[in-house]
Amino acid sequence: MTTTTDLDSGTDPAHPPASLPLGFPDWALAAGQAADAVPDQAINAFWRALNYLSAAQLYLTDNPRLARPLRTSDVKESPRGHWGVCPPANFMLAHLGPLTAWRPAGSELLVLHGAGHAGPSALAHAYLNGTLRLTGAGPGWSMPELRALITGFPHTERFGGEITPLIPGVRHTGGQLGPALAIAQGMVLDSPHRLVVPLIGDGELETGATAAAWLARRALAGSGGHGAVLPVVLANGLKMGGPSLLAGMSEEEVHSYFTGLGYEPLIHEGADLPGFRRLLADAFQRLQPLGESGRQPVIVLTMAKGHTGPERAAGRRIAGTPAVHKTPLKGPRNNDAEFGALATWLASYRPADLFTAQGRPTDLVRQALPGPPREPEAARPPAPLAACGPQSWPDASSVIRERAANGAFRLFSPDEIASNRLGLSADGSLPPWAVEILNEEICHGWLQGYTETGRDALLATYEAFAPVNTSLLVQHLKHRRLRYLTGQGGLPSVNYLITSLGWRNTYTHQNPGLASSMLETEDGFVHVYTPADATRAAAVLAVMLAGHDRVNFLITDKHPGPSFPPDPFRNELTDGAALWPHLSHHGRPHLVLASAGDVPARELTAATMLLRRSHPEIKFRYLHVNDLAVLGPAPHWPYALDETAFTRLFGTDTPVLMAVPTHPGSVRALLAARGETSRFHVVGYREPGRPTTPEGLLEHCGLSAAALSAQAALMVKENRG
Repeated sequence: MTTTTDLDSGTDPAHPPASLPLGFPDWALAAGQAADAVPDQAINAFWRALNYLSAAQLYLTDNPRLARPLRTSDVKESPRGHWGVCPPANFMLAHLGPLTAWRPAGSELLVLHGAGHAGPSALAHAYLNGTLRLTGAGPGWSMPELRALITGFPHTERFGGEITPLIPGVRHTGGQLGPALAIAQGMVLDSPHRLVVPLIGDGELETGATAAAWLARRALAGSGGHGAVLPVVLANGLKMGGPSLLAGMSEEEVHSYFTGLGYEPLIHEGADLPGFRRLLADAFQRLQPLGESGRQPVIVLTMAKGHTGPERAAGRRIAGTPAVHKTPLKGPRNNDAEFGALATWLASYRPADLFTAQGRPTDLVRQALPGPPREPEAARPPAPLAACGPQSWPDASSVIRERAANGAFRLFSPDEIASNRLGLSADGSLPPWAVEILNEEICHGWLQGYTETGRDALLATYEAFAPVNTSLLVQHLKHRRLRYLTGQGGLPSVNYLITSLGWRNTYTHQNPGLASSMLETEDGFVHVYTPADATRAAAVLAVMLAGHDRVNFLITDKHPGPSFPPDPFRNELTDGAALWPHLSHHGRPHLVLASAGDVPARELTAATMLLRRSHPEIKFRYLHVNDLAVLGPAPHWPYALDETAFTRLFGTDTPVLMAVPTHPGSVRALLAARGETSRFHVVGYREPGRPTTPEGLLEHCGLSAAALSAQAALMVKENRG
């Protein structure tokens, strides 16, 4: 792709409307003030410092500022890490530093890393910003700290070699490739004061999540007062194994592509630093709140991958090839030609001009620094499960409306709010706090961005379509786990309302796989709620929306079903499972019947009536499981039933027939982890292989009342011998 070194977009670079939206900062004014206060030389020095530290982390074991000529003993035996994306990312971080420092009062500027490979860049940025502590409680800038940063990379046990929340001040999407733009959009919803700059690799443009997110902002029109998103595409030309698709497009084609999506592309290769500063100022001039109908700016930085690194070494070309993705020089300690190339490369940044003998950035570098990031909120303990009665919450729609009335709440759904029978307004219209778009990944990206900035959100979707987000959720769990380790817990829970269940849907709409995948993570943040009726589901939803540090999945049928006595529900909610006395015999039972979910509860309670008539001699205990996660053992599941409670409910040698709305294998795995294998017979969804009726599906899975009754009688007979 060809590039320009200055901007000539052919559009009117006039100022935005004189009256900015309420609460929306004057980012153009802030950019002008930063440009006046920070000279070009300082930004260039900041960029060189970031590049030097990124490269030095990959290769050096000593001589951290090249105070003497490089020796082979200064070089790591086996260099590891990623170099290629660091220079373009560093270029943007260097230019955004002054604006962050000079941002308008009360505003917030967040940089969101879309890809995790720029770990050396993020660590270098944290060091220069004075927030990284590696050797103890001493100052952030010191020679011991600088040496520890460089020689200790990749810091596998402490920070990881790639970007993670363990690095102070970093914002990252959590490892999944593609959702950065959607997450950035979610971050600025209902936050006019916030500007988010997602750094998006050109390989990410090939993902469905990124491709959909450009268009997705149109779904947010009229949905409230929002902040701004300034996307930056790092169009460096290469993926890991070869050219990106964007690299095969001409500048005219790139311009047409983004223009067609409703953006104003500002394209620059980064070689002319003053020209790029003018382009950046123009971008801030054009910024509008997310959801506005006008063209939004997008910066396309066409700087080559691995820029400023070696062009050639040891007779092979490096620049412009996949070799720049990781360590461009594979073994310079043992290869004279590569060693010479490394020495020349590192010296080109003139590190002695960037760092003092004490390891501090020089005055010139410090002029461009963004200043320390805001301290994260103190971690809050997870909210205890409320012991409210189900009569407090007439239905899920009421719960959602009541929560929305308190503000700082969003509902996202893939065009299924009406289909899922959620009534959000008196006239059936969509309120501003509810947004629909026919894309599961975008809904999750918005939810993730919204909750990571401290607000509550809910994603309502069909059971069959929710598994599309499995990888996103697994990566987000990893991300949250690390945040929690750094004391950045206390975030609102990630909440999924899973309805339109496969038990009533057509063959193509049958897939309860998300719950199974989440249980298989054995992650203590996960809760899979399976309430017995709509009233219980509403109460569970209220608890989910009030909690923190959980990833919740509520499985509930959108169609009305039977209601059950409310008395046991307090224990179902607090303990995760409870005895239903009205269906249980006194004394030692011959069989334990356990339901999880509303459809299984409907069928298994009907089966008890059949059993009472056909086998009056059988004594059984009936219980309901409200949270499948409590079936697993501690410590993997911190909210698990303890052994005393588990024995009180399930006994020790009594056969158990359990009916679940998910794949039975995931529930069997939870029980097997407790050492329970032979006496539990778990019945759940089983692939029918062809279209069938809801009644036929229940029969096929052994989940109809008649099939459950027959299975129960057989289990008692076999247990008696």
